[in-house]
Amino acid sequence: MAANPETDKISASQKRKLLKRRRLKRERTLLQLMRTHTKTFTLKISTIKVEKTITPKEGLAILIGTQVGAGVLGLPYAASKVGLIPALGILTGAMLLMLFTALIVLKLSVEMRGAQMSTIAQKTLGRIGGWIMYLSIVLMSFGALLAYLAGMGSVFASLFGINETFGAVIFWILASLVIYMGLAASGKTELIMSYLMLMLFIGIAIMLLPHAKLDNGLYIEAGGFFSMAGVAIFSLGCHTVIPDVYKGIGDYDKAKKVVIAAFLTPALTYAIFMSVFLLVFGTDTPEIATQGLEAIYGKVGNIIGNAIPLIAITTSYIGVGLAQQSNSREFLRLKKPAAWALTAVPPIIVYLLGVKNFADVLAFVGGTGDMLAFIILPILILLVKKFLK
Repeated sequence: MAANPETDKISASQKRKLLKRRRLKRERTLLQLMRTHTKTFTLKISTIKVEKTITPKEGLAILIGTQVGAGVLGLPYAASKVGLIPALGILTGAMLLMLFTALIVLKLSVEMRGAQMSTIAQKTLGRIGGWIMYLSIVLMSFGALLAYLAGMGSVFASLFGINETFGAVIFWILASLVIYMGLAASGKTELIMSYLMLMLFIGIAIMLLPHAKLDNGLYIEAGGFFSMAGVAIFSLGCHTVIPDVYKGIGDYDKAKKVVIAAFLTPALTYAIFMSVFLLVFGTDTPEIATQGLEAIYGKVGNIIGNAIPLIAITTSYIGVGLAQQSNSREFLRLKKPAAWALTAVPPIIVYLLGVKNFADVLAFVGGTGDMLAFIILPILILLVKKFLK
């Protein structure tokens, strides 16, 4: 049977049109899938209002504000258990180690489009790894928030002469409201408070410097090594906030510079603050360092000595609470009110039940949650990724 050229020509033309329509349909389908995937992914990781960007300065303030809190107030006391030179060595070593793991967290979060630490652990170590990371952060956050409430209750009572429990409740209401408002609100708040706090630390060091004696700090004790290391690690922990700061800034290189500055700036301030207090008070350094100001400057020292914890603990409370709220929203896929309640309500309940020992809670947190979440797991995740590659 002879072929019909006209029919073959029409068939070929129709075939080309059909193929073109199929190709266009596939492209439209692919674009639609990409849009759907982007929306779904954004909802999954968008634990805060990330469409409102923050400046690098605000990101730096959030990280510094998360670091500088109750830990720095306990550093001079911890340093008094080992001596000045060993304390400076331990602080420097802890800073370098924590900076190393912080950059690991940043890089992994960037590779996973802003994922929180629990999600990073789950994708790398499996579901068990994700739950270990999440629970270690929950333990750290819960303990820190509980300790901050206890500390602020004491500060409010000393400054304003009100009941300690009532002061803690007032603080909880105000700070938890800022956490619920999200990253933009806390960034503006901490931008002012954290830098003011650093200025106060330097100012206190200058006030105490005339009373410093080198002999007060030139001794070496081995018994307080682990205590000093634990307090230093606690004082430098801000890893949980790094994914949120990266998403707010939106640029890896800028975020990396912010993270590096966020460790160098507090570490230098810590070293000065810790050294001056130790050279003034020696082995008699008070457990909350700034309380020693009253012994030298009387009523004025009492006011300044409580104003610093007021600012330091407030910034830390906001930073830790903000990160834990984000972490719960992503990992447990909770809505914002539920994640906020899970973060903010348990600490105030336990506080009202009578757990108000500031120092013991901090010691427990530093030796468990911080060590696991900020050092062990990030390094383990990095090693597993390298091994898998």
